[in-house]
Amino acid sequence: MSTSPSRRTLLGLGAAFALSALPAFTAQAAPNRPTTSPLVPDGEATTLWYPAPADEDRLIEQGLPLGNGRLGALVGGAPDSELFHVTDASMWTGGANTTLDGDGQFPYGRDDFGSLTLLARATLSMPGHAPAAVTGYRRTLDLSNGLVTTAYTKGKVRYVREMFVSAPDDALIIRLSQSGGGALTGSLVLSGTHGETTTPDAARHLASFSAAFANELRYAAAVTATGDGTIRATGSRVTFTDCTEVVVVISGGTDYAPDHAAGYRAPGVDPLRLAESKAASAAESSGKTLRDTHVADYRKRYDRLTLDLGSSSRSQRKLDTWSRLTERAAEGATPDPELEASYLQFARYLTICGSRDGLPMGLQGLWLEGNTPDWMGDYHTDINIQMNYWLSDRAGLGDTFPAFADYCLAQLPAWSAVTQERFQDSRNRYRNTSEKVAGWTVAFSTNPNGGNGWWWHPAGNAWLCESLYEHYEFTQDAAYLARIMPLLKGACEFWEARLITTTVDGREVLIDDHDWSPEQGPQDARGITYTQELLWSLFGHYGEACRTLDRDVEHAAAIGKLRDRLYLPKVSPKSGRLEEWMSEDDLGETTHRHLSPLINLFPGDRIRPDAGDPEILKGATALLTARGMESYGWACAWRAACWARLKDADKAYQLLLTNLKPWAGSDTGTAMNFFDMYRVSDTRAIFQIDANLGTPTAMLEMLVYSRPGTIELLPALPEAWSASGSLKGAGARGGFTVDMSWERGRVRRATLHSVGGREATVTAGGRSMTVTLKPGESVALTELVD
Repeated sequence: MSTSPSRRTLLGLGAAFALSALPAFTAQAAPNRPTTSPLVPDGEATTLWYPAPADEDRLIEQGLPLGNGRLGALVGGAPDSELFHVTDASMWTGGANTTLDGDGQFPYGRDDFGSLTLLARATLSMPGHAPAAVTGYRRTLDLSNGLVTTAYTKGKVRYVREMFVSAPDDALIIRLSQSGGGALTGSLVLSGTHGETTTPDAARHLASFSAAFANELRYAAAVTATGDGTIRATGSRVTFTDCTEVVVVISGGTDYAPDHAAGYRAPGVDPLRLAESKAASAAESSGKTLRDTHVADYRKRYDRLTLDLGSSSRSQRKLDTWSRLTERAAEGATPDPELEASYLQFARYLTICGSRDGLPMGLQGLWLEGNTPDWMGDYHTDINIQMNYWLSDRAGLGDTFPAFADYCLAQLPAWSAVTQERFQDSRNRYRNTSEKVAGWTVAFSTNPNGGNGWWWHPAGNAWLCESLYEHYEFTQDAAYLARIMPLLKGACEFWEARLITTTVDGREVLIDDHDWSPEQGPQDARGITYTQELLWSLFGHYGEACRTLDRDVEHAAAIGKLRDRLYLPKVSPKSGRLEEWMSEDDLGETTHRHLSPLINLFPGDRIRPDAGDPEILKGATALLTARGMESYGWACAWRAACWARLKDADKAYQLLLTNLKPWAGSDTGTAMNFFDMYRVSDTRAIFQIDANLGTPTAMLEMLVYSRPGTIELLPALPEAWSASGSLKGAGARGGFTVDMSWERGRVRRATLHSVGGREATVTAGGRSMTVTLKPGESVALTELVD
């Protein structure tokens, strides 16, 4: 029997996210402008660089990414024809998608579920600047300053193009400058990608377009330019003639709002007016001022974590980025620790660019090659969106995580309603045999409009809550914990209604109903390890949250009793591996890409080397070994994190190198622009962002392991990084950050800072030290230093 959520329930859910229910594209306060230059000098900045422009047909592999968390762009770098693919995180077709197919599952197409699409294409043309006419070409992604630069010489004039998407000015900025007495003459054409017509405003030197999708999402984009020569707007372009410097500004967005009650739209928002006013407002400042404002804002986040994995050789440093990747992948190559450190910092750059205070990062973040991304560019709930946010707290970017939590809270009323109205459909093979339903769950795919897509995913609620609660473990922020309580409680309520009883070894236990271990094996198995492990964590987190907040005491006690009765997986006597399906037999692919049954090895903590059942640890290790060392990028990243948890530095590092190898048509690899490529057929691969964020997470896990109350330094330090190195600003669960340096594999200096934590036992090299701190205090870990 299905029940609909009550009005009181929905009002309560609305209150949970009301503080964040503001449109993503909205008016904002005037930026704070720096009075001194915030730029990291060229010789000190961490950069990726290339001696040639990107091939426009391979922009997703070669273009350089820009973003401010909402507005993104891929940049090609051609001196005569710079191409920009411009995105907005809310540029989604489709809708709530509540009508089920004949099998009781949701439709999953671009018209019903919907898809992320491009906002615009923009082309900056510079006549006479063809690649053959220029020398000294170089394009650079400056990770330290958050800038993409194209530079070259034509005749005796040096031309420089600085590009960035500014969060304070909420616009894509293109600053063109020259030295040597040259002049800048060219144009920028702004084009929609859904048949829109761009029109000029000659008086304001501006061109723009606006339109709406069938789902009533309204959107717009605008471009303007300023310079000391002649500026005009004609047709779909803005032109500039005989300028010594030019600033081109592109703004755009939608009327999306994270508000279920308003249908995920902001009725009072006029995207065209906003786009035009933001572009015009930014254009009132000089290019240098806009750049410095952006850099100062960007560095507030980027500078929180520094990493030194050792020194690379002078010859390695001289290589361009693609050559350097290729050389590192050669048989018997010398380690290149600075390259590997820059890979981690690139992940932090993507996180800063892709996640601020709007929608979270989906499968491709903000960066698309067209309007038909694979899997719609959606939010996959069986590993991908979770992996996208493993890095944030560990890498000093905790303020990028709330985009994920805000998304879940904004969707919760829709998820609750559709669960209680649709989950018990008689055609749904995953429905509850208890005939009861409560709380909420999701499908494997979700969109920003309250919609679910590909197949019901009962355990998806617990998987999302695992990541949501982990952010609290890093921050110890009780206000945040109170905000996510409706998600934790609703997930527990779902499982109260779903769990069934069976007898194992003479003991009555609770197990999951008909379910699927992502994404393999039987679809009607019961008691799958994936779900049982997630529920053990969910119920534990909920109990801890209730105690911390002193609320729902009776409900927490009831959930605690359910946790005590949960069936927990065994080791198969046939294979010696942790069972995946509550069966001695392996019912799927031994080398499958997903590590679903190992979810409590990483990111969870029930299975760990320093505690728990040694036989379960042995079985988990055997299962991880059987899965193998070759797979897709995100799967290798997850494997690397698991091996780091097992303190196997060699295997964790080998998987990092697997993902770093230049992509050349295999299942995984790193493209020229550092994007991870995911092979979808024998002839085609796509960018998928999760590996770019998951692999650096594993790198940090190799350097710092933590759970509340416990921190271990250098648990899985590979030989390639052991000579010397340092890490500053790494997050540790329990409410701490860690600074340390090491030599010859041993900690030489270490400091623990509290950001909310009270007590922790810190271990390094077999030594332990228990510290007690108040929030804001720090302590040198002298007892751990040789």
